[in-house]
Amino acid sequence: MDSQHWRAVITAAQAGDRRALDELVEGWLPLVYNIVGRALNGHADVDDVVQETMLRAVGNLGSLRDPDSFRSWLVAIAMRQIRDRARRRTPDRLEEAAAADFAELTVLRLQLEGQRREVAEAVRWLDDEDRHLLSLWWLEVAGELTRRELAAAVGITRQHAAVRVQRMKERLETSRGIVRALDGGCPDLREITGRWNGRPDSVWRKRLARHLRGCGYCGGTREAVVPAERLLVGLALVPLPVGFTLSLALGGKTAAAATSAGWSAKLLGALTKPAVAMTAGATIVAGGAYVVTQPPDAPPPRAAVTPTASSAPPRTSAPPRTSAPPAPTPKSSPTATKKADPYGTVVDAVDRAPDPNARPAALPRRPESGITSTGGPKAVMQHRGDRVTLTGRGYVLVRWQISPGSRPGALVMPSWTGLKGRLFHVASGGSRRMDDPLPGAPNGYATGMGGPDIGYAVLPPGTQQMWQNEYFYVDGTVTLTQNERGCDYGLIVFPTKRDAVVEDIDQGPPRGAIRYGLVRDTGTDSAPVPQYVTRATPADPATVPQRSRV
Repeated sequence: MDSQHWRAVITAAQAGDRRALDELVEGWLPLVYNIVGRALNGHADVDDVVQETMLRAVGNLGSLRDPDSFRSWLVAIAMRQIRDRARRRTPDRLEEAAAADFAELTVLRLQLEGQRREVAEAVRWLDDEDRHLLSLWWLEVAGELTRRELAAAVGITRQHAAVRVQRMKERLETSRGIVRALDGGCPDLREITGRWNGRPDSVWRKRLARHLRGCGYCGGTREAVVPAERLLVGLALVPLPVGFTLSLALGGKTAAAATSAGWSAKLLGALTKPAVAMTAGATIVAGGAYVVTQPPDAPPPRAAVTPTASSAPPRTSAPPRTSAPPAPTPKSSPTATKKADPYGTVVDAVDRAPDPNARPAALPRRPESGITSTGGPKAVMQHRGDRVTLTGRGYVLVRWQISPGSRPGALVMPSWTGLKGRLFHVASGGSRRMDDPLPGAPNGYATGMGGPDIGYAVLPPGTQQMWQNEYFYVDGTVTLTQNERGCDYGLIVFPTKRDAVVEDIDQGPPRGAIRYGLVRDTGTDSAPVPQYVTRATPADPATVPQRSRV
């Protein structure tokens, strides 16, 4: 978390800045959704509890004296709402089915496999109290919360929190063993579970745990069991579901009046009818004006995809690449009188590496007010589902690290989703393309995409070859997701400045580089956009189609 940025946003929201209040709600909604979702395991009440939490936070924002304590304050509100909901439950509501099992959502939306999937599914076997604590501990080991914030949210000391967490982890490990055993083929276990209705609960957890302790078949494990905290480190938040709505109505009052007055959540919800409901990018109604953070998409215009090709022949040392022919130019209509908006109609296309000694063109100058990143100054994304949201106006570096030696195969490309505003691919650098020979490789045969001794990383047909450093210009907000499934790769994302881009691409062979960089920016809306980008927010970002128009 960029504490300086959020401190400024919170202070502005308290002063009545509508956009700041909107950004505050949108920025912290995913954290609240993950806490409540795991604590209630996706029960139908999740949406209500999340909304009640956000309404209470907005209604009492004026009472927050220290903006630096906002996160712990918000988490404590969420936990109070969860406990209040538990107290309100009546016996006839205990058997209500969950709206969407959160363990299953975690597996599907984060594409968890192996022991990470096992941990997520084991959550179903925990009692409510353990699940409430797990919802915070999961985020602690993922780097979203601190132990101090966890203890404050539960209302206990840090020492007591350590004891509670340890006991919960022991029951979680028992539950992991149950998940593992149920996936196995123990004949005795099949006989025991013949009378089980398939719904996890504490009674069956204890019964199955007794069987596991005395069963040689179930007790043996085919692989080393990794501690849960190691599996959860750096794991991304579960994204908000498509269609998730949040209604915040401040009526005819200003945001400052609402927050300083400390309105109750019930009053806030009743002030304006009908309440405004938007998808995950929360829209706040303040002072009677709509603050729209995610406008409806207009139908994308059709246009040709123009590949940018150099006259230089491809280097013979690079492994073969696949390419797709350019899209056909649509026939113009004789009745057309208005030129289509070019933004988003020019998409990255397959191109050849420029001559090593070809200096880059001048990089056009675009406005820079700065980029804020949910990953901080350097977001490291090593696993499928890792993501970073970029907001503002300025340049961003995406550095590629491909590891075919760890796991070769087809690359599932990263994708840009939830785009609001504009995104351009402006330059490539890092002194080499990823298919350039690595320095010191025998016969120049090994490249950043692999070699005969370690295997190759293979791009999807028609995908543009990456350079080690790829530069983009963001004017708005967008989320970049690492979609690793086949070949192992990582991305490091840095907000940067135009001067740093120019310095990188001007590094050429005279200074020990393989080749100069390449400028792709035209300085206009005809600059190319990445191949895998969409304004939508799909549940699985890996499903973004190639060459989608924005």
